[in-house]
Amino acid sequence: KVLEAEPGDYITTARKAKGQDRWFIGAITDENERTALIDLSKLPLKDGKEYTAVIYADGADASWDENPQSYTISTKKVNSKSTLEIHLAKSGGCAIELK
Repeated sequence: KVLEAEPGDYITTARKAKGQDRWFIGAITDENERTALIDLSKLPLKDGKEYTAVIYADGADASWDENPQSYTISTKKVNSKSTLEIHLAKSGGCAIELK
């Protein structure tokens, strides 16, 4: 599923693990940093169920040309009504597992 996109600029996609109630979300951007707004209501998540989002994201000082290996790993409790705001560095991205 495509959750948000602008061709040539950025895209956020999601897929469900086969036979499991787990989702994988990925986002990538072009040379412009931006904030990805990941609206989980666009996914067929179970209402009332709490998920743990494991978020692999660009670090605050990440940049493809100056600091490409800066990243953070965090967790957050989410549900079907949550929206995640994830900072994407220049030419950066993020990966999220919902479990």
